[in-house]
Amino acid sequence: MVYYPEDPLTKSKPNGIWSGVFFDLDGTLADTVELILKCFRFATKKHFGQSLPDADVVATLGIPLPVQMRGFARSEEEAELMRQTYIAYQDIVHDEMVSSFPGASSVLGALRRRGTKIAVVTSKRTGIAKRTLECCGLWKAVDLVVCANQVQRPKPHPESVNLALSKLGLEPDGVVFVGDSPFDIQAGKGAGTRTAAALWGPFNPEELLAEAPDFALDALRDVLEINPEEV
Repeated sequence: MVYYPEDPLTKSKPNGIWSGVFFDLDGTLADTVELILKCFRFATKKHFGQSLPDADVVATLGIPLPVQMRGFARSEEEAELMRQTYIAYQDIVHDEMVSSFPGASSVLGALRRRGTKIAVVTSKRTGIAKRTLECCGLWKAVDLVVCANQVQRPKPHPESVNLALSKLGLEPDGVVFVGDSPFDIQAGKGAGTRTAAALWGPFNPEELLAEAPDFALDALRDVLEINPEEV
């Protein structure tokens, strides 16, 4: 359930606020889906002779790039070559194609004014995650970034969410994990946090709702309208 306070950018819910809000990055805070698809088109066309359907790629969004590539490639060697091609092309086009979703900076600022800790939990590696956040103007707006290379078992396993909880000293029942992928919802649930489906991302809403998130949000600003005591 989503509530709409009079001033969603500044007003805290009277009967409770989140101790922490964790966000996925791609498709949740950062509008990077077209970038990802463009890089996949380039890499798969180079190695397969034709690009994969976008829908096949979208279905894998939210898991680390090496895992995605292994799912498409015909061998481990080919998967690594595809990954290298993707990374090299991404380095060229990344900055011009990345932006934050509307209201991201205002939402993070409002959460910080409430005293809420903010973490980004992503399947990206550290360097590219920082670059994406910097391009979006959000790097200094978050307290913590947990990336796939910092854990043994990235999303959908809950290890990365658990690491964020531990580093910030938070209990899971006071935290909501906001993500646009079923893998985000699974990771949050596995760690014991509340979960919120970001319906503005590329996934079919029915796929996200099938994971039974605690909240379904139509826009990023709706994060400010959900209440931990209403779950």
